[in-house]
Amino acid sequence: MSVPLRAYLVDDEPLALERLRRLLRAHPEVAIAGAATDPAAALESLSRESADVLFLDIQMPGLNGFELLARLPEQPPVIFTTAYDEYALKAFEVNSIDYLLKPIEPEQLQRALQKLERLRGGAKPAWMQHPDLRSLLTELAASLRQPQPDYPQRLAWRVGEKVSFLELHAVTHFFARDKLTYAAAGGRNHCIDETIVELETQLDPKKFLRIHRAIFLNLDWVQEVNSWFGGRVVVLLKDAQHTRLPVARDRVRELKRRLRF
Repeated sequence: MSVPLRAYLVDDEPLALERLRRLLRAHPEVAIAGAATDPAAALESLSRESADVLFLDIQMPGLNGFELLARLPEQPPVIFTTAYDEYALKAFEVNSIDYLLKPIEPEQLQRALQKLERLRGGAKPAWMQHPDLRSLLTELAASLRQPQPDYPQRLAWRVGEKVSFLELHAVTHFFARDKLTYAAAGGRNHCIDETIVELETQLDPKKFLRIHRAIFLNLDWVQEVNSWFGGRVVVLLKDAQHTRLPVARDRVRELKRRLRF
């Protein structure tokens, strides 16, 4: 019988930490060696004795996750637990073993542990082999503290002399047709001034993704992704119309990455 992996958990949210602890109890191949809600306390503990795997939140007060890693004398394998989506993590240019998006689900954890087991005893992830890892982590920590862009929450559209506003969370997608751009919301199509290209630069990239040259999708409205004959991929929305949207072949990989499948 193999020796259980010694895991250390760091998250400044006590409820999130307890949830992860509870989920890990279902995995006898993992033993919880310690846990902390205070990153400074975690740093002190991990400096005395490293762990086989570190479950680490990124955004924390005092020390963020990258700052903690930069100060460790030895770098353990890391599974990030974060409220950020993969788009944000891609911007950090870091490649950990895996990302667990909060709230963590059992299936997510199972996948990450399986990946960790495959890598156990093998080569370290690419980011841990960086020739100047400590400087890289310091840069990532600094980038995390930079103010995030203030993306709009609603969009103006005109009807004659009247200007109305659309709440962006209600927009399922934008599409271009006959040289005009429309926002689909509440079963209606609203003609707006912006082009798809302009919307792509203005709206939150964590929420919206261009899946076709003429379609800009709100990822929160995706219900299913279906593969059709001939390699076509179609997105089914959870609106009242059960709208189906085609995905361009060159956008399928990015859609899968963003939706984590």
